Amino acid sequence: MSSGHRLRDVEQQRPLLDGEEDEGEGRSSSSEAKQLWFIQDCCGMVCAFITWFLVFFADFVVTFVMLLPSRSFWYAVVNGVLFNSLAVLALASHLRTMLTDPGAVPKGNATKIHMESLQLKPGEVIYKCPKCCSIKPERAHHCSICKRCIRKMDHHCPWVNNCVGEKNQRFFVLFTMYIALISSHALALCGYQFITCIRVQWRECSDFSPPVTMMLMIFLCMESLLFLTFTAVMFSTQLHSICNDETEIERLKNEKPTWERQTRWAGLRSVFGGRPSLLWISPFAGLKLPTFLPKRTWKSGPEFSV
Repeated sequence: MSSGHRLRDVEQQRPLLDGEEDEGEGRSSSSEAKQLWFIQDCCGMVCAFITWFLVFFADFVVTFVMLLPSRSFWYAVVNGVLFNSLAVLALASHLRTMLTDPGAVPKGNATKIHMESLQLKPGEVIYKCPKCCSIKPERAHHCSICKRCIRKMDHHCPWVNNCVGEKNQRFFVLFTMYIALISSHALALCGYQFITCIRVQWRECSDFSPPVTMMLMIFLCMESLLFLTFTAVMFSTQLHSICNDETEIERLKNEKPTWERQTRWAGLRSVFGGRPSLLWISPFAGLKLPTFLPKRTWKSGPEFSV
């Protein structure tokens, strides 16, 4: 198909005036840039709340049932600092995954003027998503929950109430890693606590009554075992997809790669950014907090030359 035929197809599917195209596209892009990314999905918001609740529950049991009643001061301090640090990193990674744009394609950019600005070659084929009326880049897929096309979409995860895509896959990998670590830590503490309580016959191992202590520790063990299994599998799957330069959707659909696959290290650097460093495992790297103070205006002068 020539570019003229392609433009006529777009006009028939979505008729717009030329003036409206530029103004509408400009307004939508500026409004999207100012808005915070958050998916208003009831199921996803409930799952995200449950995730935070379970992390706080685990922190409560570890701190108040196991560590504070312990006779060893350094045992309580070291494990308390380690567990709470991992919990903070896990929740920060969860927030960054949930509130980061996964790589959404602008809505309604499949217009005549925008396509002419791309300077397409004769016979060059581009794809348009019929659901969100956007030009679909290579390796982008439409998410029915986010109602957008997402670049390098891996999957939509209800536990983070967002898609896992090109821009937030790093934070999702960190989230699964830190949840797996605190789950392993909680299981180890539960095992040690059970042995300690059996030795002292449940009288001095906790400030709570023996039945309450037993129920809280059993729930924590079940939660930790379940989350450890789930997040460990997801973490290994994500690393395998990154190293093979293939998303989960592409693997499930058995799509033949039309792109040049990256090497393993190139794929890891493209997701985590730059050379290997401690910033790879920090969910706070690249975080820009909004400034609420008014900007100060400086008078021009020799010492403030631009």
